[in-house]
Amino acid sequence: MAEDAILGYLASHEEIPDSGKFASQHGLQQNDVVNVIKSLHGFRYIDAQDIKRESWMLTDEGKKYAAEGSPEVQLFLAVPPEGFIAKDELQKKLDPSVFKIGCSQAGKNKWVDMGKQVSRKVQHVEDKVKDLLVRIQDGQTIDKDDINSLKARKLIVAQTWKGYSVRKGPNYASKRKKVATDLTRENLQRGDWKELEFKEYNFNAKGPLADAGHLHPLLKVKQQLKNIFLQMGFEEMPTNNFVESSFWNFDALFQPQQHPARDSHDTFFLEAPSTTRQLPEDYVELVKRVHESGGYGSRGYMYDWKREEANKNLLRTHTTAVSTRMLYALAKQPFAPKRYFSIDRVFRNESVDRTHLAEFHQIEGLVCDRGLTLGDLIGVLNDFFSRLGMSKLRFKPAYNPYTEPSMEIFSYHEGLKKWVEIGNSGMFRPEMLLPMGFPEDVRVIAWGLSLERPTMILYGIDNIRDLFGHKVDLSLIKRNPICRLGID
Repeated sequence: MAEDAILGYLASHEEIPDSGKFASQHGLQQNDVVNVIKSLHGFRYIDAQDIKRESWMLTDEGKKYAAEGSPEVQLFLAVPPEGFIAKDELQKKLDPSVFKIGCSQAGKNKWVDMGKQVSRKVQHVEDKVKDLLVRIQDGQTIDKDDINSLKARKLIVAQTWKGYSVRKGPNYASKRKKVATDLTRENLQRGDWKELEFKEYNFNAKGPLADAGHLHPLLKVKQQLKNIFLQMGFEEMPTNNFVESSFWNFDALFQPQQHPARDSHDTFFLEAPSTTRQLPEDYVELVKRVHESGGYGSRGYMYDWKREEANKNLLRTHTTAVSTRMLYALAKQPFAPKRYFSIDRVFRNESVDRTHLAEFHQIEGLVCDRGLTLGDLIGVLNDFFSRLGMSKLRFKPAYNPYTEPSMEIFSYHEGLKKWVEIGNSGMFRPEMLLPMGFPEDVRVIAWGLSLERPTMILYGIDNIRDLFGHKVDLSLIKRNPICRLGID
């Protein structure tokens, strides 16, 4: 309706000088007229020039005085024409704000004598303030000095009106042509595509924002940890085998077959394939011997080692199974020091609660070199964790089947104001390393921690099920910030 009115009017007139007046004269909404003008201007049917007009409108206080009179006049009229009135009595007759402003303005105008007794100094006054406010309300113009006076008293505020003046554009027509935006199958079948006029393609227009993917908090922290390992000269181990044999997961680590961790209550064993297809037989024999009767200065566990237990397939319970394979492969080559790390998923048959899941991520690092000592392990741990922003460390002796000595790692948590356990560490036992074929002076230091715990601390998550698993809120993944660890 607004479009027809504008194009039709310009057919017989040179210009629409004021879109606001045009809208009121034709019974149209100003917003509708403005939107149509913008659209027609974009297609060059019309040329539009901005118009700005500043007008004044009354504040709530100004509207009140326009209806009831200014405070100074209200106060003047409250004083008896002949005689006087006590100031306290006068105050009771007026609104507190009216009394306060009226005293100031009436005294300034020398209309009254202000003291304990208030009396008139003149008998008649004009309410110029009210008259000015009413004139503004009626759309009349007033002097600049009067405007400044009312503005200083915060009785009026400026209001800017925006509109357009309109003339015919280079593409003017009394009716907008409908241009096609798509070439359809029907157009081609009917052959009317030859007569269609298509909308010009705007190469400068921005397309809709693509709904890009978002990194999970675990992936962000994982990448930061990878960067730390790489800065320290570590090489990442391949961790693509979730299914592992009991041999590589337990036996090669010198973990006895009767150990509680190998029970089905703690480990997920596979039904199919239930056993591994092949193992390095010469190495298996050496592992069996050290379990049963020891060697390399050890008495072993002195039990009958069973091959069928070692053959069982399972979901790996730790990434140390990967470390075992890597060390075995390293021992088959001329010795060269190595630093390895891995960050990947492991599986435990645990009851799920706010701090435990049946699957989680393990971070593991190890250093293989000649003559390493416990002091080297402590030094590497201090370097590693300081790059995570954990500079206060403590170590506590612990027991692991495949490391001796072993240490639990504690860090002081500034937020919790207490020491918290952050990982486990140790030196791999000779019973594990020497059957692989390493020289006797080669030592391996290693440590491990979970990925979920530091991520929960960094992102303020107190339930692991809100971080990992099918109950994760997808909006959390979209809005979580970039991970920043305390890297020195």
